[in-house]
Amino acid sequence: MATTTDESRFRSRTSETFTRIREDVISGKFAPGTKLKIEEIARALDVGATPVREALSSLSSDGLVVRQDQRGFRVAEISASEFGELLDIRCLVEERALRLAIERGEADWVEGIVLARHRLKSSSRSGEFDLEWERCHKSFHIALIAACGSSILLRLCNQFFDENNRYRSIARTSSSDSRDVGCEHEAITDAVLARDADLAVTLLLQHYRRTGKMLQDALISKAQSSLSDAGTS
Repeated sequence: MATTTDESRFRSRTSETFTRIREDVISGKFAPGTKLKIEEIARALDVGATPVREALSSLSSDGLVVRQDQRGFRVAEISASEFGELLDIRCLVEERALRLAIERGEADWVEGIVLARHRLKSSSRSGEFDLEWERCHKSFHIALIAACGSSILLRLCNQFFDENNRYRSIARTSSSDSRDVGCEHEAITDAVLARDADLAVTLLLQHYRRTGKMLQDALISKAQSSLSDAGTS
């Protein structure tokens, strides 16, 4: 019979394995359509096959990985049209979550936002996918809606954030090239802390849609380039 300590270690390994694989999918290390071989991943992460299999099953629930009957797992494919749908749904869900958070948030919620904003401002972004900056960025956006009072909304917002980041990583575009994203974050924060729900929602959705437009343009350009290459090969 497994001891409590053994069970805790197994859960910890599974959680760590899930985090590592998710980050590799989101960062684009595992490209769309890539077959995820359990044995290879287990060797690379120095864990058993069971934690990898459970991690992949969880990722399939999040939409980042696709389970294929009798054929294992693959990284989910992407498309500009699918991203457009994702963006629309994300905006609807986050608007609801943000309005509820502004209505219900108390002192600890305000402190969480201020701390998350400070950590994001203090982090330096280097390269197209800087893991530490990405973590601070996600923490900031989740802090904004943390007081919404709905575990379902929080779960969906968390999932949509990860899916959006995967598209951004694959598109290989950085919104900081032509925008002052830091100023956008500051404006959103100020509106949220002032509990101006209408302004906060407007600024947040503009923030998402500006990035979304850049990603869709990049994805369409990549698709056209691939078709052109295929036509000349």
